[in-house]
Amino acid sequence: MAAITDQLVSLLKEVFGWKEFRPVQKQVVEAVYQGVDTLAILPTGGGKSLCYQVPGLAKEGICLVISPLVALMKDQVDYLKARGVKAVALHSGMSPREIDTVLDNCIRGGVKFLYLSPERLKSELFVARFKQMDLNLIAVDEAHCISQWGYDFRPAYLEIATIRAYHPKVNVLALTASATPEVEQDIREKLQLKQPATFHQSFARKNLSYSVRLVENKLEKGLEILNRIPGSAIWYVRTRQATQQLAKQLQQLGFSAAAYHAGMTGSDRSAKQESWKANQVRIMVSTNAFGMGIDKPDVRVVLHSDLPENLESYYQEAGRAGRDGQKAYAVLLTNAQDFEQLLDRAALVYPPIEFLRRVYQCLANYFQLAIGTQSLRSYDFELSDFSNTYQLPVLDTFYALKVLEEEGMLALNESFFAPSRAHFLVNPQLLYEVQIQHAKLDPVIKILLRTYGGNLFSEYFNIQEAKLAKAAGLSEVELTKALLQLAKMEVLDYEPRKDRPQLTFLTERYDAATLPLNFKRITLRRELTLHKATQMVAYAHQSRICRTQFIQTYFGESCDEDCGVCDYCVAQKKARLPLEAENKFKAQVLQTLAQGGALSEEELFASLQKPASAAHLNCLRQLVEEGKVESSEEGNYKLNVDA
Repeated sequence: MAAITDQLVSLLKEVFGWKEFRPVQKQVVEAVYQGVDTLAILPTGGGKSLCYQVPGLAKEGICLVISPLVALMKDQVDYLKARGVKAVALHSGMSPREIDTVLDNCIRGGVKFLYLSPERLKSELFVARFKQMDLNLIAVDEAHCISQWGYDFRPAYLEIATIRAYHPKVNVLALTASATPEVEQDIREKLQLKQPATFHQSFARKNLSYSVRLVENKLEKGLEILNRIPGSAIWYVRTRQATQQLAKQLQQLGFSAAAYHAGMTGSDRSAKQESWKANQVRIMVSTNAFGMGIDKPDVRVVLHSDLPENLESYYQEAGRAGRDGQKAYAVLLTNAQDFEQLLDRAALVYPPIEFLRRVYQCLANYFQLAIGTQSLRSYDFELSDFSNTYQLPVLDTFYALKVLEEEGMLALNESFFAPSRAHFLVNPQLLYEVQIQHAKLDPVIKILLRTYGGNLFSEYFNIQEAKLAKAAGLSEVELTKALLQLAKMEVLDYEPRKDRPQLTFLTERYDAATLPLNFKRITLRRELTLHKATQMVAYAHQSRICRTQFIQTYFGESCDEDCGVCDYCVAQKKARLPLEAENKFKAQVLQTLAQGGALSEEELFASLQKPASAAHLNCLRQLVEEGKVESSEEGNYKLNVDA
């Protein structure tokens, strides 16, 4: 075991720059390296990616990583490439030719990590290439998506068990940040994990203080918190419009703030993200499109002024605070109106079946798809334009698309950005002939070869037209025109950049009237969504137990220790008298009740000649919990003579 650990720690230091594994992380990595099926439930910031990246590098062959988030896949690929590790991803927006080339390169060797969405698993092209790969591990990120009890169910995850048959000796690592006991059991069964090693990291974060503020003026309270707590911050809101409005208000009040949402161009999102990570911007005002895969350790406060749909989402988003282990705060700003709105919205998340069919038919008309049209085709997609074209309510339509996505019929990627890509389709000899015959194209071909070298013949590269044009002494328009001409001649495969949302059809086009929807599953999901919304409201509304304990209990973690730092625990500390004064007050209560029989709260404190302060009420509650005092439904107190 020592030799294995030494090798893994060496990779951790040399490639990723970390000196040592975190305790649970180390156990997961060792189990995966030894070829054991593994389930790891590591809360946000627990270092899940390293659990497959280190053993994936240490073993011969390629690691397949299944992830539902294109943005996260691309971030991970860029992260690995920056460390000299060859990683690739398949995602919507890539041409069939590029996908073919990427998969061929995975077979030839050299590629260590292949990232793809679960929807790609059932394509014939992928399966044919997958059978030929020298595979060392299947890593399943966001594994809760496989469970109907999860909050982000993706039916395509069920294909993972199917592809295991092609590499039966290869182990599987399932990773998730949050899983209830039902979800955990579902993951084991649906992924067909064989005697899996299961690792849990506690959902408690000792350095993270949770609190809820019931307020009407959320901006005022948020400003108060930001003035009191210095350092980097995230402020989550529900809508894109709200990010712009709030960021502008903060800027006008002298705060360094930026808006971030999925409707922005990829370059704008990247620029704002980098400014925030470099602490040039203090507050990122965002929808939940921001944060996944962002490893900024020094976030001091995460604010929410809109209720998330469920505790899983809130726990992940709040958990982006304090990853450096220093004191941090997660504050939820809410009110009774928010509670009503969340429950009302939860009832809309699964629209009527007829509306689902109508939206599907409109999509077919919008993209002019005939029944039986092939699957896995991606299209630029703007929800507002689509909704306006067919006079569909925007919110209801969005939820309908999400249900169709859950049913495995399509994939909607709202935060999509793909840079321009290029790859030579001819060999060097034929390319040289093109240069001789087409003198105007020669400078462009030369600058491509000078910049990217011979690898451009074997793989695709991200290119920046502006930089290439400057180096070639051309305008960007002239360079782009030349690239398009080379593509038309089938000398070059050139894919111009895309930054519009993408909608991908995952199945052949059905007749909307006979759309094969799983009615039972949709009903179950509707009920589950309402339950999770109710639990989110309960968390925000409750004032009876430690907030960390509430979260731990929700995720099935037994606990009997208060965190000591949430708003409930702080209030309890303030409500306590010094021990000597507490004991003296309790003795007076017992003596008074022994003399006066049953007394109301008002009568009791009048007899004691003491105020009904929080500290005194806390002492009275403790006497009831200890069984020394009885309280009736009418609110009267009397001495328990049997105690």
